[in-house]
Amino acid sequence: QVEVQESGGGLLQAGGSLRLSCTVSGHIFRNYVMGWFRQAPGKEREFVAAIGLSGSSTRLADSVKGRFTISRDGVKKTVALQMDSLEPEDTAVYYCAARFTLIDQIVITVKAYDYWGQGTQVTVSL
Repeated sequence: QVEVQESGGGLLQAGGSLRLSCTVSGHIFRNYVMGWFRQAPGKEREFVAAIGLSGSSTRLADSVKGRFTISRDGVKKTVALQMDSLEPEDTAVYYCAARFTLIDQIVITVKAYDYWGQGTQVTVSL
């Protein structure tokens, strides 16, 4: 049983920074491509960032490029999403997700991911 747990959400003003963390337990962390997604009220869940098995490859949504960074720690089994220059449009519930694979290939579709956390709320005010 794989468990995914996010932490670090909160309320802050535009222009601020926040770091989300995701912990994965129950299986071999190095076999999982990790992703962050978000869902705003009334909208579909959308891709934010993903990182490959080794951590050497990453991908970011166009809307967050230059502002967000994703990283992983194989020892701690954690994935972090550093969010800078936050905007009100970034307000959403942020989800961490894990995709089991033996191929170091990043995918960005929601359906491709096997395990999900419960989400953490990020609210950015003007």
